[in-house]
Amino acid sequence: MFKTKAAAAEHVGGLSKPSKMPGKSFGISAELCDTGGYLRTIEGSVCHKCYALKGAYTWHTTVTAHDRRYGRLMEALHNTVTRDTWIAAMVRLLRDEDYFRWHDSGDLQSLAHLEMIAEVARQTPYTRHWLPTREFAIVREFLRATPRPSNMIIRMSAQMIDAAPPTGFEHTSTVHKAGEAYGWDCPSRFQDNECGECRACWDEQVFNVSYHAH
Repeated sequence: MFKTKAAAAEHVGGLSKPSKMPGKSFGISAELCDTGGYLRTIEGSVCHKCYALKGAYTWHTTVTAHDRRYGRLMEALHNTVTRDTWIAAMVRLLRDEDYFRWHDSGDLQSLAHLEMIAEVARQTPYTRHWLPTREFAIVREFLRATPRPSNMIIRMSAQMIDAAPPTGFEHTSTVHKAGEAYGWDCPSRFQDNECGECRACWDEQVFNVSYHAH
């Protein structure tokens, strides 16, 4: 359907390239987070000092890109034909990607949104997908109806710093500051805030990744 990546990028609003990641990402404004928006008002929550609401995420080019992607996403969520085209465009963009992160900024908007992401993962078995999210209800509803694609890790994120991993999910993440790390201790703080050779977030054998609070 899309002969070039440029055409596919135009359709979905393009991808982002977080500097610490081994691949690209799809992000929308963190202002659009549902659960995250509530958590930002709570001191001690993982969202209270949200990284995606400062620094490069406030640059005009970034804000414009987020708005563009969100607009195309909303069109897809409300139109079956557009949804299938959005999925096809994402599949074309990921053709050469080994690792991909959903939402370096922002979060799931609905069950239909997660279903679209899962379909992209199914059609790109050569790409490892990582989806961090705090939308517990959406993920539970999704998993009741269908298993996650084997190449997509859905990590449910703890809501408070130094809290234990969320229960009832296969893969999780936490943030530690005063307490000890649960499971895998993310090494990025020792390597210029980059993933380096680490791919734990995408690894289905790593059940919890613990990030150190910035």
